[in-house]
Amino acid sequence: MRQPISSMPGVFQLSPDELLREAEKAHALGVPSVLLFGIPETKDAKASGAYAKNGIVQQAVRLLKKNLPDLLVITDVCLCEYMSHGHCGIVDPKRGQILNDPTLKLLARSAVSHAEAGADIIAPSDMMDGRVRAIREALDETGFGDTPILSYAAKFASAFYGPFREAAESTPQFGDRRSYQMNPANAEEALREVALDIQEGADMIMVKPALAYLDILQRVKTEFGYPTAAYSVSAEYSMIKAAAANGWIDERAVTMESLLAMRRAGADVIITYSAVDAARWLKS
Repeated sequence: MRQPISSMPGVFQLSPDELLREAEKAHALGVPSVLLFGIPETKDAKASGAYAKNGIVQQAVRLLKKNLPDLLVITDVCLCEYMSHGHCGIVDPKRGQILNDPTLKLLARSAVSHAEAGADIIAPSDMMDGRVRAIREALDETGFGDTPILSYAAKFASAFYGPFREAAESTPQFGDRRSYQMNPANAEEALREVALDIQEGADMIMVKPALAYLDILQRVKTEFGYPTAAYSVSAEYSMIKAAAANGWIDERAVTMESLLAMRRAGADVIITYSAVDAARWLKS
């Protein structure tokens, strides 16, 4: 199954068999790793699909590691795609409040299930307080002490995530995510969040979005010196695609310049929907 994402030209929701085909092509071009997100057949208020032994991400990890053992498989750990209400945590139905601490148990359980399936790196993206520590402890206790954590440490409540909401079918049914994602105006909070995640056991850290937050990326890399990822998010990709389709810009030139800006700002790793295109352009 290849379900196109209307707001993200060239991006699809993929069944496991189609995922394997795409991963094989990408890896052959030199793309070293993939980051997996999953959409379950059914959603509920406990995100049970996120930590199911035969959940969609768990299936995908096993398939990729069996057929492409040299491909680095990173799994996004969050609950929003699996929750019936679309939020990243358990919700108190009476007050409509996101419950931070009860959510940590489900995140840790999800992370362990991904590691058991064979994930090389666990990447929590939910932004619940204390989730890196909860995941680190759970991985250590279940024999996955060597499995590294790539933390979405500085993740802002951004309008640049719009197209991804369609891709992940995770638009919140009420409210927004500003109670647990960061205020785009607050740079100092980003540094505090990164410091906390490092203290809790993160092996790598991430800034998301990338292009509109290059100042944060540069400060994080300079301040902490940790392996740092930049996530070039859906709207960054879609805006370039839309402008290029109208003949207003050179897609290759603008994409590569954008990725170069992230690298120049300090990114050791770039997560981008343009990875296959960029790999092909670099080869040519």
